[in-house]
Amino acid sequence: MLKYFFTLLFCFFQLFAFSQDTKSKPKLVIGIVVDQMRFEYLSRFNKHYSDGGFKKLMKDGFFAKNTHFSYVPTYTGPGHATVYTGTTPANHGIISNDWYDKFLNRSVYCASDDRMTSVGSESNAGKMSPHRMLTTTVSDQNRLHTQFRGKTIGVSIKDRGAILPAGHTANAAYWFVGGDEGKFITSSFYRKELPKWVTKFNENTDRYFKEWQTIKPIHTYIESGEDNTNYEVGFKGKDTPTLPYDLDALKQFNRNFDILKSTPFGNDMLTDFALEILKNEELGEDNDTDFLAISYSSTDYAGHNFGVNAKEIQDMYIRLDKNIEQLINALDAQVGKGNYTIFLTSDHGVVHVPQLLKDVNIPAGYVYVNNIKNDVKAFVEEKFGDRSLIEDISNQNIFFDYAKLEELDIKPEALEKALYYFLLQHEKIDRVYTRHMIEFSNEASLFSSAIKNGFHPKRSGDVIFVFEPSHISFYSKKGTTHGTYYSYDTQAPLMFYGNGIVNKTSYKRYNIRDIAPTIAALLEIAQPNGTTGRVIEEALAK
Repeated sequence: MLKYFFTLLFCFFQLFAFSQDTKSKPKLVIGIVVDQMRFEYLSRFNKHYSDGGFKKLMKDGFFAKNTHFSYVPTYTGPGHATVYTGTTPANHGIISNDWYDKFLNRSVYCASDDRMTSVGSESNAGKMSPHRMLTTTVSDQNRLHTQFRGKTIGVSIKDRGAILPAGHTANAAYWFVGGDEGKFITSSFYRKELPKWVTKFNENTDRYFKEWQTIKPIHTYIESGEDNTNYEVGFKGKDTPTLPYDLDALKQFNRNFDILKSTPFGNDMLTDFALEILKNEELGEDNDTDFLAISYSSTDYAGHNFGVNAKEIQDMYIRLDKNIEQLINALDAQVGKGNYTIFLTSDHGVVHVPQLLKDVNIPAGYVYVNNIKNDVKAFVEEKFGDRSLIEDISNQNIFFDYAKLEELDIKPEALEKALYYFLLQHEKIDRVYTRHMIEFSNEASLFSSAIKNGFHPKRSGDVIFVFEPSHISFYSKKGTTHGTYYSYDTQAPLMFYGNGIVNKTSYKRYNIRDIAPTIAALLEIAQPNGTTGRVIEEALAK
């Protein structure tokens, strides 16, 4: 009898140990990337946030207050790829949103794939896939580890914001098509038709055409500038860039559903869609970890339009805080407290509107890139006798025509050196890097490392030039942009929350590429195959 008792006791402990082990890993990982979110938005608008959104992640999770991107250019495509691959463009190959392909002799888009067809749209908006990303993501590694039982779904307003985080093995990725369509679509890379629940959701997207007025009294928004300034673009159909905006009346002047992308109702729509994914795809309902990658793109559209200091941006983030709270509440209810892990970060920051900075005597301004292109080609023609030696100039990269160099018996190093000294004389150009410098120099400064980390030998150019701080390519003196290695573009929020995460705040310097290996360590799975980041040990419960 005693023998049977000990056997039963042993089985109980084995069952308990197994139960504890399966509970030790989250059933669902939710990655949230807020497009163009500056770190300071967490502190600047803090008093307006609820206790259940950003503050909950900051106070109850691991809050890294000194996290940066370590490469250029700081754009959406490279940012999302870096968050999920744990490495930089030098390895994952997404060197920009678009880049000149020297083998195809044309510009290519980071997520385009002409082999695919659109699913849910008659347009070409679904001809997409992650095939240009050269390494795996942490979501890919989870799929491999779980023998593809663990699901991965990506969702965003932007195609690249859904596709790149979801990786090569995702079950689905969905993004929003505006214009007259106003619906979430996908690609034949993932599936042949939209699920019925997606089609049903798409039938009612016109409900997001609302009046955009501040969610709190506008006079309380003392953390942002005046509502009517010359630094904002605004919307067509309204004379001033001032709240409120009647989206139903303005949509006809702003490509119909496209207007939603630049408003907080784009975030509302994305949150509602993500919650439908959670419910209809039954994420987090078994012991194989699932991934839900959410990218909030409306913050980026609005940021370009209105700039860092606008009332619209403040209201956008106060409302986004409500979206985060809504998401957490739904996760608690469906997946269960303690059964999921969230990380929240950004894909890049953004500079204040340069004209605003100029008006308050801070060095800033605009660069006419077309003038630089013309000057470079004229110089090359004068110095080497043939301007066609320059095949392309884009993304501040200069590409050489190597066949032409060989034909004229000109060494690439000679052209590099000549352009290096020529460009340094150009007004508003701060630094110049050549292929030889990048590939063979051991210089380890923060800026030179950022250039090297963003340089892919087969995809990048032969000479790269960098503007002075707070100077951007001229397209308008209203609105703003990003892309540099300066801190306003590189510093990003980073918070981990939930299963396996300690409650702590850290001021140590971390890199965005540290996120993927940290999540891999939490899940005890292999790191993405190009990982160059490190595990943030401080964030993980021992």
